Amino acid sequence: MDTWRPVLVLFGVLVGGLVAVHGLAARLAGRTAPPAAAFSGGLPPPEHAFCRFHVRWYPVTMVFLAFDMEMLFMYPWATVVPDVGATAVVEMFVFLGVLFAGVVYAWREGALRWT
Repeated sequence: MDTWRPVLVLFGVLVGGLVAVHGLAARLAGRTAPPAAAFSGGLPPPEHAFCRFHVRWYPVTMVFLAFDMEMLFMYPWATVVPDVGATAVVEMFVFLGVLFAGVVYAWREGALRWT
């Protein structure tokens, strides 16, 4: 049981902190707002939550996901590159080349042009 004592203490501190934060929030909140007014500083939303987005947002999202995937793979790569060596560097440059080709394609197709 002595080996689990720090974990149980940490769990107790976590639960106590959560209860304290929720209690403080309930104390300071005053009145309750309707659920729809939680966004935009308490104002009613201008449109329904299931409204459609303009089609120009989708290419921007795809370019964002390309860069997001780059960062997702670069962090673990940075930890193993000293052990693997030059082959890891070559593989990362190939990966970045594929991503760069995708960005050039998106740029050529006008995904980065807003108007």
